[in-house]
Amino acid sequence: MIYSRIAGTGSYLPTRVMSNAEFEKRLDTSDAWIRERTGIASRHIADEKQTSSDLALEASKRALEAAGLAAKEIDLIIVATSTPDFVFPSTACLLQAKLGVAGSAAFDVQAVCSGFVYAIATADSFIKNNMAKKALVVGAEVFSRILDWNDRGTCVLFGDGAGAVVLVAGDKPGIHASILHADGSQAGMLSVPGNVNRGAICGSPFLQMDGQGVFKFAVRVLDESAREVAAAAGLTLADVDWLIPHQANVRILDAVARRLKLPAHKLVVTVDHHGNTSAASVPLALDEYVRAGRILPGHRILMQGVGGGFTWGSSLVTL
Repeated sequence: MIYSRIAGTGSYLPTRVMSNAEFEKRLDTSDAWIRERTGIASRHIADEKQTSSDLALEASKRALEAAGLAAKEIDLIIVATSTPDFVFPSTACLLQAKLGVAGSAAFDVQAVCSGFVYAIATADSFIKNNMAKKALVVGAEVFSRILDWNDRGTCVLFGDGAGAVVLVAGDKPGIHASILHADGSQAGMLSVPGNVNRGAICGSPFLQMDGQGVFKFAVRVLDESAREVAAAAGLTLADVDWLIPHQANVRILDAVARRLKLPAHKLVVTVDHHGNTSAASVPLALDEYVRAGRILPGHRILMQGVGGGFTWGSSLVTL
């Protein structure tokens, strides 16, 4: 049987770091208020010329280098993003061109903050069904472009960045199982309810969120999907070495870990210095811990996403 495994990880963060102190100067908020409610101290913000495909390119180069592969060896590129460069072509196609290659399948996945988990599951299926042998899976976002910077309830939460992994075919399970779900009836809880129509913006181009509603929903479904994916993999939660939930809010992360009875030392937390980077948050966190020598080969990792749609899902992986 063919399986897929992670052969390399990479990430990229824009150079500009925005601290909470910048919000104190122009909004009715404070560093203490933001830290207490979100756990966020700083986030990275792309400059005006940087696009999602630019961030994705840098993360991809690092993942390819870690995997010991050249871009021309990749036969599938999937980019998870809610902030594409254009309406079309896809950010994946633009990334492919920037990598200097052509011919492989390339497309985007739009599942907001669950996008990376959705993309991993998709690439895993391609490899298991012998439709690809080496896949580049990227989460890349420039959420700073869709924020109302006068709304203290949302603009303090998000940041920009990209994370990538290279999946390759193998004879031993790397990705044990993935579980994906969605409930479109909850779309209004977290959305950017606008679009471009005949050259004009219809609706709102800014992110809007029911914070309390998102918190309750996220904790419940992350708990449920973690148990589902462990059962699907034939493992228990006690077998998990690391939990990497979507990095939205430290309170959500802590609540999920407590529900799953996973000790604090198994919980990966990067939201404090990344903010919420949507589809990029899980691969960013993964790469940071891999490069720090904390996540090691053989470790079992539970990766989770939850975001607008509403979408959610989990993947259980052995590195």
